Amino acid sequence: MQRREFLKAAGLGAAGTALAAPAIAQGAPELKWRLTSSFPKALDTIYGAAETFAKYIREGSDGKFDIQVFAAGEIVPGGAAAADAAAAGTVEMCHTASYYNWGKDPTFAFATAVPFGLNSRMQNAWMYFGGGIELMNEFYAKHGLVGLPGGNTGAQMGGWFRKEINTVEDLKGVKMRIGGFGGKVASKLGVVPQMIPGGDIYPALEKGTIDATEWVGPYDDEKLGFFKVAPYYYYPGWWEGGAMLHFMFNQAKYNELPPAYKSLVFTAAQAANSDMQAKYDAFNPAAIKRLVAGGAQLRPFSQEIMDACFKAAVETYDEISATNADFKKVYEAMKAYRAEEYLWFQVSEATYDNFMFGKQRAGEL
Repeated sequence: MQRREFLKAAGLGAAGTALAAPAIAQGAPELKWRLTSSFPKALDTIYGAAETFAKYIREGSDGKFDIQVFAAGEIVPGGAAAADAAAAGTVEMCHTASYYNWGKDPTFAFATAVPFGLNSRMQNAWMYFGGGIELMNEFYAKHGLVGLPGGNTGAQMGGWFRKEINTVEDLKGVKMRIGGFGGKVASKLGVVPQMIPGGDIYPALEKGTIDATEWVGPYDDEKLGFFKVAPYYYYPGWWEGGAMLHFMFNQAKYNELPPAYKSLVFTAAQAANSDMQAKYDAFNPAAIKRLVAGGAQLRPFSQEIMDACFKAAVETYDEISATNADFKKVYEAMKAYRAEEYLWFQVSEATYDNFMFGKQRAGEL
């Protein structure tokens, strides 16, 4: 599933990639696919990754491989329904967060993000060069799917709270819009997880039906206006240290693609994956400034809370691993990779960043 394997299968070497479009166009079949997104068009960065992917496919095939993108709700609902539709053949593919299917099997979560897992760069490294794509596709095959990385939000924020949260005791009884793996871990600390669609979160916060919500980060959160009714904006989102999106394909339809199209699909997905992260990194700085100017109160989770959440996460990993062989296999692979990556990152990356953070705080940048 690595890019070099796609290129080899397609008969393209590094020097030949620039000629991929006309080479594919000659004698290639005309295909029309439908892609359903788990996201609304209003979330232009996440939803836009699917449009970017379709654009690269269309241009790279000289228009012969056309993929029409549909927002959540236009064909099927958002969330987990997108992957279900692709697996069932209702559509040929989808763009989604794998962890939306957590309820079906928690192993799905590893392709997106898990509590205290990999950051976005590590997630990319694991997927492309650490066997992550192969591991997840071995699992996805049991569900009639093939998956490729399709974007990343970077480390997400910890969410919006109506009151300050300073200790573990403060978390008890907090009704929070948070689902999946993060919700399961948070519940060990007394949080009451709630699953609420994006469009219903603001009124639930405003009425006090919930006390807190997590979403993505400044750029997306700003659009939803949470700071008006839940002013305390906590960080980091320890359950999503680097949330990766995926393009998921109906397994039978994917296997029918000629090698050249498979190569194009891999390359277009990789481009969309890179573009999304770059857009968030470009748009979040200005958004966080606007939010603070509008009244948002930035707060880091305390060391006490972070330590307690980490302990609860490890316990949860062990509990699920005891009864789910697929989960255990992927978890052990991710865990080993995480240890090696953080060993390296603290040597140069963290040292450089910490120095520059100091210069930024001193107003010298």
